[in-house]
Amino acid sequence: MEMTNLVVRGSRWMALWLVCAVCTAATAAERAWPTPAVPLPVFKADTFDIREFGASDMPGAINTEAIQSAIAACHENGGGVVVVPKGVWISGPLDLLSGVNLHLKRQSVLLFTADFDQYPLVETGWEGLRQMRRHSPIRAEGQANIAITGHGVIDGNGDAWRFVKKGKMTDSQWKKLVASGGVLTPDGKEWYPSEGALKGRNYKDPGEITADKTPAFYEEIKDFLRPNLVVFEKCERILLEGVTFQNSGAWNIHQLMSKDITVRDITVRNPWYSQNGDGLDIESCTNVLVEDSSFDVGDDAICIKSGKNAYGRAVAMPTENLWVRDCVVYHAHGGFVVGSEMSGGARNLYVSDLTFIGTDIGLRFKTTRGRGGVVEDVFIKDVYMKDIPGEAILFDMYYEAKDPVPAAGEERRPPNVEKKPVTEETPQFRNFHISNIHCDGAKKAIFVRGLPEMPIHGIHFSGLAMSTTEGIDIQEGTDIRISNSVIVAKDTNPLVYVLNSQEIALDGVSSDVPVETLLHVQGERSAKIVVKNIDIPYINNKLQVDQGAQAASVNIH
Repeated sequence: MEMTNLVVRGSRWMALWLVCAVCTAATAAERAWPTPAVPLPVFKADTFDIREFGASDMPGAINTEAIQSAIAACHENGGGVVVVPKGVWISGPLDLLSGVNLHLKRQSVLLFTADFDQYPLVETGWEGLRQMRRHSPIRAEGQANIAITGHGVIDGNGDAWRFVKKGKMTDSQWKKLVASGGVLTPDGKEWYPSEGALKGRNYKDPGEITADKTPAFYEEIKDFLRPNLVVFEKCERILLEGVTFQNSGAWNIHQLMSKDITVRDITVRNPWYSQNGDGLDIESCTNVLVEDSSFDVGDDAICIKSGKNAYGRAVAMPTENLWVRDCVVYHAHGGFVVGSEMSGGARNLYVSDLTFIGTDIGLRFKTTRGRGGVVEDVFIKDVYMKDIPGEAILFDMYYEAKDPVPAAGEERRPPNVEKKPVTEETPQFRNFHISNIHCDGAKKAIFVRGLPEMPIHGIHFSGLAMSTTEGIDIQEGTDIRISNSVIVAKDTNPLVYVLNSQEIALDGVSSDVPVETLLHVQGERSAKIVVKNIDIPYINNKLQVDQGAQAASVNIH
């Protein structure tokens, strides 16, 4: 009998998956995606070996001057290739110049020194604002035709810079870190590399450039202003290919206000405990292709941004015309992410063929009041997830700058729901098309939480196949459609929850397990909810309505 049930269940699953496949094929055929049109940089064949400029891989040798001289000579020559041979090459921060391809040979490591004095303060962008930060290990501003290629490793020595939370380390790791020096917070739960770094913790956005801050202030807390590993600001025709980027002090790779960017076949690594240890941040950029790369980091993996609050709205540079495809994400707070600094907007994003394994949240879209900005015209298909601790797909307009998965024993309460006037500070998410998403294990399949004054508008899901603990949760949404999808949840009371949302359509949602409550609707503003073509073997209760919701607002066929 048990074997018979397994065969029947397997056949049912096969049928459901075929439904998803047919739906996905139809959807893709109806909506052809544009082909990436991102011009690559072009370089002269001339080579400049850093050893010819005095570089040495002997222990203790600092090669900043030699490598920068090679870059300058290459640039003055009209461009070419600066070669980093195999070996470990220690350097201070470098400025990449137009026409230069920094090429790391196989078995080469470009290791940046832990001597903080080598990193001066510079004005740049950080977390969506103009800020003073330490000079990045590799930085370019206003340059064109630049690249980092090869098969070597770039290491930012980030452990020297980062503050660390005790709860994110094992006991032995924590003891070793504390014994290395640095200072602890009064409660003993956070480690900082110096007193200056600890002091910076006490200010909100301490690096932000404001009229009341003096050079002396920045100097006093400069150890807190840790650098991103690679920053390309206001550049064009950029290529990153083949190299491993790891151990960054803050974000790993930050593309800012740049255009015509190609990122392919790179590996990005940070310890999972690394604060602000993002993988790839693409902020206010145009024409971007990211492909065939892998990420294992301490914060968001592939993150789309466009400035923060009033500053981001004033600059008004959206990230647009972006393709992300054929990438793998392991540990990260989010696999593919938009926000929360999205005040300049984002549009025309095409995302496909991604794999997330153990990523906290799969597809993550986050913002909050005060940001403003519009994220729209986002197309996502063919994403495969496994062992997601949080939500497989999340839209949240109440972002609180906290880790997406609560720590053990941490209590989090839902936000205070209050309708406010719509202003330029009100963010918007609209027009998303998400298809063929497969997830084997997540806390929740879909979570959508908009604002009472600005619901999340126009998310169309199709071809989902998800095995999760909880099903679907839609709050303050409008025009949310889920079609031809398989949702198998352990907790089916309810399978789908709707709060103060309108124009919700469930068409062809299936499961191979019994469901306690199919749909629970709350809120007096819930309306125009349609459920049809449901294929579930047993439903104890099709509909529950309360807290102001009306049964007449729901039509179940």
